[in-house]
Amino acid sequence: MAESHGVSEILGTEAEAPGQGSTPETSVDPTAAAIAAEAAKSDPELAKKASAYFDSQRHLVEVQTEHLHEQRAVNLQLLKLRRLDERLRVGLRLFVILVATVVGILAAALLHDAVTSRRVVIEAFETPRLLAERGVTGTVIADALLDQLTRLQAATQSSTERATLTNAWTRDISIAVPETGVSIGELSQTLREHFGHDVHIGGDLVQTSGDGLALAVRGTGITPETLHGSAADLDDLTRKAAEYLYGQARPALWAAYLTGTERYTEAIAFARAAINRTEPIERARVFDIWANAVASSGGSLREVISLARESVKLNPTDWGAQDDVQQYLSVAGDEEGAFREGVAMEKLAGGRPGKSPEIQYLSWDLLTWNLPSASAALRADMEATGGMGTNFGSPAPLLASIQVLLHDPGAAQLTVSNVRDDQAYVYTQASLRYVNAALADELGDRPRAAQEWEAFANEYKRPGVANNLGSLICYVAPALERAGRRADADAALEAVEKLTFVDCFRFRGDILDGRGDWKGAEEWYAKSVGLAPDLPAGYYSWGAALARHGDLAGAAAKLRDANRRGPHWADPLKAWGDVLMKQGKNGEALAKYKEALKYAPNWRQLKEASAALAVSKG
Repeated sequence: MAESHGVSEILGTEAEAPGQGSTPETSVDPTAAAIAAEAAKSDPELAKKASAYFDSQRHLVEVQTEHLHEQRAVNLQLLKLRRLDERLRVGLRLFVILVATVVGILAAALLHDAVTSRRVVIEAFETPRLLAERGVTGTVIADALLDQLTRLQAATQSSTERATLTNAWTRDISIAVPETGVSIGELSQTLREHFGHDVHIGGDLVQTSGDGLALAVRGTGITPETLHGSAADLDDLTRKAAEYLYGQARPALWAAYLTGTERYTEAIAFARAAINRTEPIERARVFDIWANAVASSGGSLREVISLARESVKLNPTDWGAQDDVQQYLSVAGDEEGAFREGVAMEKLAGGRPGKSPEIQYLSWDLLTWNLPSASAALRADMEATGGMGTNFGSPAPLLASIQVLLHDPGAAQLTVSNVRDDQAYVYTQASLRYVNAALADELGDRPRAAQEWEAFANEYKRPGVANNLGSLICYVAPALERAGRRADADAALEAVEKLTFVDCFRFRGDILDGRGDWKGAEEWYAKSVGLAPDLPAGYYSWGAALARHGDLAGAAAKLRDANRRGPHWADPLKAWGDVLMKQGKNGEALAKYKEALKYAPNWRQLKEASAALAVSKG
């Protein structure tokens, strides 16, 4: 009988306790287990031990399996915690970055605000106890000064904004209020004090002998000044102080205020004295406003143009000055030169729309008869300025005159009815005369038109009017001619004989043509074109005259030339359409009418002609 061996001896391994590195797959050698099973068949005792042994091994495997499941669960939990920790770390880093970014942006904003700050801050004035007891405290004086400065800025009609001249005088005038202790407010205040350009105004009020008062004012970059008056004239005293401060701190705006209130002599004297103490950008504005003052006072146009050019030289992107150069060149009779200045300005501005505000293309648009753009720019400017307008003088008469040229008398009458009484500049009333005359012409009332044109001619005799309204005087002679007043028309032609305006030349051609002098008329049409070959008006009048004489091919050629130079002017398009219709080219004629309607949508005769031709074609 074979010697009996223990099960563990046969299997060749001892059971290991859980946790010692064993696994269910490696705790029992399969070959040994098979041998043990075979031996157990002939040995009951061994079979019993084998059974017990295998039971213990099965239990061990179950325990190990359970332990592995628990370990896997623990590992998964640890993995989740590790991932959460990583996410929290990333989130914390992002939060820190975000906070740092916000702080950086806030710091940059505060610094930018400080560097660009140009506020006017009025400090409380010092007043003696006796005056304070009578209610004349430092706060009262500061409030009165604030009121006067606010009145001045509201009354300043200026193109200063055109030059991107940031100034607190038109935006932010306030009484100084101590900081409330908020750290950001304190930081902002500190930055403005160190890096900003705020103007701090202060001073004191003292009582002199009798009932007299002496108001001393001083401020950042302002020469101290003492003004004298009586206690009864405190308002007048603060007004004088405000005007002094306004002129000292912002010369361009004060010059604009003087010009806008028709105090031209004062404006010129002030500009001449202040020009060397202003910063370059504002100096450019002072030169331009100086030019406006000289023009409106009837001064030399040569001087006016020189001053406006000096403004552009100092600041080429002073679009208001650019526009003024064009305007005064036109008024001086150099309309071709003005056109070229406009071309250069558009290029500098990067095209249209571009860097220049549309309102500053006004002179160029009028030269090229771009009436829709001029009208739109004026409307937008009036809306943006509460009807005051960016440029000097009421914009309403000019808008109305453009509406007449667009053959929209209803709109012109409505615009004129809304002209404010407080906008009566030296040439505003003359402009209204011109509008009334042009309206009468448009409505076919020739006697009234002649009467209004004569009234306008009388207004034009004032040098300040002539320096601003330029070629409008050319319309007087043809109006008198249409009214059958030939002698008066001749006198009007004689009055403008030395003026080199395209309109004067072409209208003289119209008058000569009407009198049967076709050769003389053609000579003046040719002169008008030669005077300003890049402008459309001379070509238009010449083309219309050729059409009247039956030269349809020649007329079409001249009207085509006019359209090329003034593509947004409806009149040459309509006249061209009329010529095409006479040539039997109805389709082309209708196309010209429709194109013209884009630029003069309320022109009654044009709409009727277009509708009639459309029906005939249909």
